[in-house]
Amino acid sequence: MRWTRAAGRGLLAAAVVLAGYAGFGPHADGAAGAGRGPMTLATAGDLTDYLGPLLDGWNRERPRERVTLVELPDSADETRAQMITELRSGGDRYDVLNIDVAWTSEFAAAGWIAPLDRGGFPLGDFLPPVVDTATFGGRLYAVPYVTNAGLLYYRADVLRREGLEPPRTWEELARQAREVAPKYGLEGYAGQFLPYEGLTVNATESVHSAGGSFLRDEGARVTVDSDAARRGLAFLADGVREGWIPREALDYKEEESRQAFQEGRLLFLRNWPYVYSLANGDDSEVAGRFGTVPLPGPDGPGTSVLGGSNLAVSSGSRHPRSAADLIRYLTSEPVQRKVLTDGALPPVRAALYSDRDLIRRYPYLPTLRQSVLAAEPRAKSPRYDQVSLAVQAVVQDALALRQTPREAVARLGRELESIARKG
Repeated sequence: MRWTRAAGRGLLAAAVVLAGYAGFGPHADGAAGAGRGPMTLATAGDLTDYLGPLLDGWNRERPRERVTLVELPDSADETRAQMITELRSGGDRYDVLNIDVAWTSEFAAAGWIAPLDRGGFPLGDFLPPVVDTATFGGRLYAVPYVTNAGLLYYRADVLRREGLEPPRTWEELARQAREVAPKYGLEGYAGQFLPYEGLTVNATESVHSAGGSFLRDEGARVTVDSDAARRGLAFLADGVREGWIPREALDYKEEESRQAFQEGRLLFLRNWPYVYSLANGDDSEVAGRFGTVPLPGPDGPGTSVLGGSNLAVSSGSRHPRSAADLIRYLTSEPVQRKVLTDGALPPVRAALYSDRDLIRRYPYLPTLRQSVLAAEPRAKSPRYDQVSLAVQAVVQDALALRQTPREAVARLGRELESIARKG
């Protein structure tokens, strides 16, 4: 699940590391030296405890290149802050970084992560859109590890009683949320609307679905001041104004919105795939009574934001060859299968989404594949943290009905122009 240093030292380190990559291959031996040796993998908190067993397999096979897991806080913002503190210092505590896909541009531009050789990784076996999240300036700086796309969860039992299909367009979603939900004592629709990274994601999905964007050319060109962006923001603001988005949803993050749906209080929910298993749990009020479809858009299926994380080699790593091999291991098909089955995280390997055994266990996989293939990354920018904060502040005011969508988009355009000029 998001964000100058004296860049000279970092970029020099990146260049040195890149030069060292010329000779490694997928079957290189495990001897220490020449960029090989023990490593650390830094990641946000492993909530499902799946990473330890994955790394045990590596450590058994390559004891001289043993990897130690460094778990940072669960919060993405805190994880990013701790990573940056270490990377800015020029330290070598981290070798491999498990970073949010939205951080790749920032980390690459600052020289904190080393460029990688495209030929060293099976990028053609991944879902195509995820590879774009790992590039900056036309170069590969990370390797996709986990992907994600937003899904629309809906109460299948309620729609079935009404003789309705799940909504494919914004108009259908608004009408059902406004007219059907109250008949069953439900609220209409919720996403993640508290001012944090989740609000940036939800706003980006609406703007992209309408055909708009915030930035282009990796943050150099501001494109938000458009009819499409105004239409996308108006979809959410109108929902609050008309009441089919409840006011309490303005305080929802992922878990608060999941709880509302799981407790039987919502007709529709925008959230990530992790909700599926939890909402089918023994303590769920809606187990077996809901379904998933791609997010709606103005005239048909909309555009989700690509979530997930990428694996990158720290520019300060003393063992970059081992680090690159570890990334190859973690993105191999057998390990990616365990990422899904043991970690409940969507893999990046395309073949797994058509695996019949996996589809039987995870019926949402075909819908998720469709959503990922139609998804787009968040705005790329070396100052992504500032971009996201600006989006959150402006969209919050629009959803609180303190500004019209037109006023909000114009204001956001000015703020993004100011950020772009700093770059």
